[in-house]
Parts: sequence; C-alpha cells; structure tokens
Amino acid sequence: MQITTFNPMILSKNAEEIIKLFEELGFERRHQKDNIDGKDISNVRMTDPNGFHVDVASVDSMEKDMTTMRMNVRDYDEAYEFLKSHGFKNARGEDHTVESESARSCLMIAPSGFSIQLTQHIRKDE
Repeated sequence: MQITTFNPMILSKNAEEIIKLFEELGFERRHQKDNIDGKDISNVRMTDPNGFHVDVASVDSMEKDMTTMRMNVRDYDEAYEFLKSHGFKNARGEDHTVESESARSCLMIAPSGFSIQLTQHIRKDE
C-alpha cells in the first residue's frame, strides 16, 4: 500500500478557532474544500514553514472535537480492505464512501477508538 500523505486532522464545530490557533503557531491556509458529501462540511489544509501539515474540518454535527490521522493513499480499495482486516469499521456504515471529482474518502475507526481518515486523491491522469 502506498501512502502519499500522513498527518493529523481535527474535526470540530469550532474549526475557525482552531485554524486561528494554528495560524498563530505559524501555519498558513493552503487549500480549502467546501460542501463535502453535499453537506455543510469544509476542510482546510494548513502548512507551516517546516513542512508540517494539519487539516481542520468544520463539522457542525460534532459534539466534541475529534483528532484523527489523515492518510492519503494511491489505492483506496486496497487501503480500505487493509484497515478492515485489522478491525477498522467505516464510521458512516459499511462501504459508505464520500466521493467527489477530486477524491474518495471515509472515516475508519478501530475497536479501540483510534481513527484514520482514509483518502485517495483522484489525479487527472487516472
């Protein structure tokens, strides 16, 4: 399995406050994706001068903030099956995938509660 990116991701209904905190730490907004899964969910990718990344997703339905690991992969299906074989379950139900013209993703949660936001970016040449 080829992992292309691996970094923390924070899901929160108070995303702007978290983004401001990271901006004070030297991070800059690099990319924003809105209306994810046809819902009022947005994601902001942030990078600091040392090349560290953090993603902050605005999710109004979150009761409490959740920190997960964002894992971008080349082959979504391979990674999905790998995580399932290690006991992870799709948080939105078996085989629910958020799809857009640029990515496929889902939140996978282990029995222990550890979570991975699994994402495959769809490249134009695929």
